Amino acid sequence: MIQLHSEHDIQEHCDSSPTPLVLVPTMGALHEGHFSLIRKAKELAGEHGKVVVSIFVNPIQFDRAQDLDSYPQPIAQDLQHCERLGVDYVYTPKSEDFYFEDRSIEVSENSLSSLLCGATRPGHFNGVCMVITKLFNILQPTAAIFGQKDYQQLAIIRRLVRDLSFRTEIIAHPTVREVSGLAMSSRNVGLSSEELSLAPAIREGLLKARELYASGEKSTDRILSKFRLHLDRRAPLSKIDYLECVCADTLQALTEVDRPAVIATAVFFGPVRLIDNIVL
Repeated sequence: MIQLHSEHDIQEHCDSSPTPLVLVPTMGALHEGHFSLIRKAKELAGEHGKVVVSIFVNPIQFDRAQDLDSYPQPIAQDLQHCERLGVDYVYTPKSEDFYFEDRSIEVSENSLSSLLCGATRPGHFNGVCMVITKLFNILQPTAAIFGQKDYQQLAIIRRLVRDLSFRTEIIAHPTVREVSGLAMSSRNVGLSSEELSLAPAIREGLLKARELYASGEKSTDRILSKFRLHLDRRAPLSKIDYLECVCADTLQALTEVDRPAVIATAVFFGPVRLIDNIVL
């Protein structure tokens, strides 16, 4: 495994590499969810391709300085995981090398980011678009893999690739879950033992909402009320940041499920904000 720190390292080691080159973009603190993405990347790369994992805590996608300061960065452990999983390259740039101090160009999205996480995290998805644009330009990957846990991010990156004509193929990977059903996340380590036992209520509520839809209910108000009722009963101290039923393509809110749709939510357990979704 080769650790890449700069664009010069990439030019030296990757430019002559065989294709395909499959990218797994991460912010580190790797867990089984990331491992699943890496295994899929190795499968896609095949015998003659290469896998590159980027580990970069992107400062411009954080809307709260406290979140950035507290984000876990166990880089030595992450590198060990990548070595164990057979990753070919790990790209670990420093922020001061990745972004110019006087940078004046931004990449923004103004449709898919208007709801859900984007409504309460101003600038977050512009930061995501910027970092992905730079990663794609620097690494020139054949394909990149993203988890479906953050459905909104996945949809925005697909739109980014479409609108800016990137040649990188976007591969969606199913959400990886704990045995309890809780979506795996680096933020889960911030949950207390009690909160960890209650957080699976998010997945349970989504399943109950989908069951109501499957029984014939089309009203999004009634479908979402099913989720709220379950969360209130199972985890009364939790706080919903947002809960929406949106069009699977445009991410615009629906009043009636008359097309492919997604229920997406973010829920606070204490200071820890957890996201999840389910496709209808």
